[in-house]
Amino acid sequence: MTALDPADVFRAEAAELLACLETTLLDLGDRPEDRALIDTAFRALHTIKGSGAMFGFEQVAAFTHDFETAFDRVRRGEVPVGHDLVNVSLSAKDYIRGLIEEPEASAPIIGEAILAELEQLLGTTGRPAAAPLAPHPEPVADPIPMVEGGWQIGIAFAPDVLRNGTNPLALLDELRDLGACTIVPRLDALPELPGLDPESLAIGWDVTLRAAVTREAIEDVFLFVRDEMTLTLVPVSPAQPDAAPEPVEAAPGPFAPPTVTAPAAGLAAIASVEAPPVAPPAIAPAAPTAERSPAARRAEERPASSVRVEAERLDELMDRVGELVIAQARLSQLAGLSADPGLKGIAEEIERLSARLRDTTMSIRMVAIGALFGRFRRLIHDLSRDLGKPVEFVTGGEDTELDKTVIERLADPLVHLIRNAIDHGIEAPGRRAAAAKAATGRITLTAEHVGAQVLVSVRDDGAGLDAARIRAKAEEKGLCAPGAVLTDQQVYQFLFAPGFSTAQEISALSGRGVGMDVVKKTIESLRGTIDIATEPGGGTTVALRLPLTLAIIEGLLIRVGEGRYVIPLAAVEECVELPAGERGGRGRDFLNIRGALVPFLRLRSLFGAAGEPELHQKVIIVAAGEARVGLVADQIIGNHQTVIKSLSKLHADVATFSGATILGDGTAALIIDVGRLVSGGGAEGARVYQEVA
Repeated sequence: MTALDPADVFRAEAAELLACLETTLLDLGDRPEDRALIDTAFRALHTIKGSGAMFGFEQVAAFTHDFETAFDRVRRGEVPVGHDLVNVSLSAKDYIRGLIEEPEASAPIIGEAILAELEQLLGTTGRPAAAPLAPHPEPVADPIPMVEGGWQIGIAFAPDVLRNGTNPLALLDELRDLGACTIVPRLDALPELPGLDPESLAIGWDVTLRAAVTREAIEDVFLFVRDEMTLTLVPVSPAQPDAAPEPVEAAPGPFAPPTVTAPAAGLAAIASVEAPPVAPPAIAPAAPTAERSPAARRAEERPASSVRVEAERLDELMDRVGELVIAQARLSQLAGLSADPGLKGIAEEIERLSARLRDTTMSIRMVAIGALFGRFRRLIHDLSRDLGKPVEFVTGGEDTELDKTVIERLADPLVHLIRNAIDHGIEAPGRRAAAAKAATGRITLTAEHVGAQVLVSVRDDGAGLDAARIRAKAEEKGLCAPGAVLTDQQVYQFLFAPGFSTAQEISALSGRGVGMDVVKKTIESLRGTIDIATEPGGGTTVALRLPLTLAIIEGLLIRVGEGRYVIPLAAVEECVELPAGERGGRGRDFLNIRGALVPFLRLRSLFGAAGEPELHQKVIIVAAGEARVGLVADQIIGNHQTVIKSLSKLHADVATFSGATILGDGTAALIIDVGRLVSGGGAEGARVYQEVA
C-alpha cells in the first residue's frame, strides 16, 4: 500500500476549507451582520495558514496571513461587511486555491493587488453599504483586554497530539509572530531512551511573551487544539519579573475546555485548563459539552465517522464486484443444471452474499448531490454581478444521492443550463418591471428520486421559450423543413443541436451554440434523458432524468428471436401478453391497458430478428419520460443482475443500446436504452415518439 503524500493530504483538507470559506463569504453577502459567519470565515483562514506553513506551502501561509490580518478588522467589528468586501474576499480565496494547486501559474502581483484592494476597502469606515458590526464582547471575568507588559504562558499538550497531526513547533512560531518570546522546554516528564515513544509528546514549554497583546490573540493560536492541551496565561506587568505560570483548578476531567476566573485581591486574572500530568501514556478524550467549539467537535467526529479513500480504489472495488457478480451468475447457471443439492445451496449462498456486497459497494459510491449544488452559488453570484441581473438561488433535495461518477460528469451540463437560464431566460430588471415581476430573478435547482432514477431540474422564472423563434432558426439552419408538422417538444429539442443559438450577438457568456450541445451529449452518455417545459412569461424548466448508478443495475432479461437483451428494471412498469388480434403485425399497434391507450414497438422488426415470432408474445410496458410505451418480445426470461460494460468505439453511433453485459453462460446481451429507443429507434420508433409526445 502506498503512503499518502502529506502535500496531497493538505491539498484535500484545504479544498474542503476553501469550499467552506466560499460558502461562508457568499452567505455573508446576504447576512452581513451574522457574527457566526465572520467567525467561521476567520477560522477557515487561520487553519489554512497554519496547515500551509506546517506542510511547506510558504506562499500560501504568507498570503493567507496577510488576508487573515486584514479580515481580523472585520472580526473585531471595526469595519462593516459589504458586497465589495465579499467580492474581493472571493478573489483572495481563488488566489489561495491557485497557490495550492498551481503555484507556478499564480503571479505574486495578482496577490499584491488583491491585498491592496482589501486594505483599501477595510481602511474605509462609515461606508453606507452596512452598519458597522458590534465588536466581540470580552469575557465578563476578564478585566484585562490588553496587557502592556506581556504574558507568561505555560503549554502542555496531550501525549497523542502528534498522532493527530498537530505540529507544536509551528504553534510556537505563531507565538513568535505576536512579539518577542523566550521559550524554555519542560523536560521533567521526558522518559529514558529505552522507553521513549517517538510519536508520543512528553515535553512542554514555558513561554515569556513580551508584547502588548490580548488574551484572545494568544488563545487563537491554539484554537484547534484547545481540547488536547493545558494552557495557562499569567499577565506580566512591564516591571514584573518573569514568573512561572500556576494553573488554577478547573472542572474535573482531562483537557477540559478553558475556564476564566475573576481576579483575586491584588492578583491578575488567570485563564487556565487543568489536566493530569503529561507523563501518563494514555489520556481519554474529553466528553463533548455545550462549551466545545463546533470546529473541535467536527475534528473529533471526523476520524470516527469517515475515512478518506482515493476514488480510483472505489472504481477498482466496483470492477471486482462486477466480476464477482458475473462469476456468481455462471455458478448459479451451473447449479441449475446439476442435481447436487450441496452445489445448489452454495450457489444460493454466494448469490445472497454477492448481492449484499454489491449493494454495500454501490452505497459507498453514492454521494449527496448537495455538494455539487453548492458549487453553483459562486457561479450565480458572479453572473448576476457581470450581467447586472439580481438573481436569487434556491435549491431543494440536496440530500438526494447519486453515483459519484454521475455527479462528477453532471457538473458541466448544469453550468451550461444555469448560464443559459440567467443570460437568456431571466429578463433584465427593466423588462421584469414592465412585466410586473419582482426585480430579483430566481433560479431553482432541485433533485428528487423518481423510482430508480433521479430527476434534476433547473428552473428559471424568466420569459420562457419562444417556439416560433426557435423553429425559424431551425429552418434557417436546415434542421427542419418549412411547414413540417412538429410538436413544441420536438421544436425545443433543436436547442441541443450543435451550433444552434437564438442569441442576437455573441458575448463572453453565450451565442456560439456550444453549451446545450454539450448538455445533450453528456446526459446521453450517462444514459439519461432531457425534458423541457416552458410557460410564456412564466419561465422554463429543464429536467434531467438520470440513472442512480452506471455500474450495476437490476435488469429484466428478455429474448427477441435468438438474441437476448436487458431492459433496466427501473423503467419497467408491468408485463402483459400481446392480444391475439395484434400478433400478425397488422393492427394499429395500440394496447388498451385499463382504459388507457398505450402504443407499442415490435422489437423483432426493429432488431431484424429472423424466424417466426412466438405464438404467445409478451409486452413489457416501460416508462419513457412522461409517456408509456410497450416493447414486444418473444420471451421474458426473468430478473438479472446486470454489470454494465461500455460498447466499443466502433459502436458509438448505435443509439438504441446503452451498453452490454455478460450472461452466466459467457455470452453477451445488449442493454436497451429505453429513452433513445422510443425517440430514435428507426421509422417505427419515430412514429411511436410522435404518438406519445
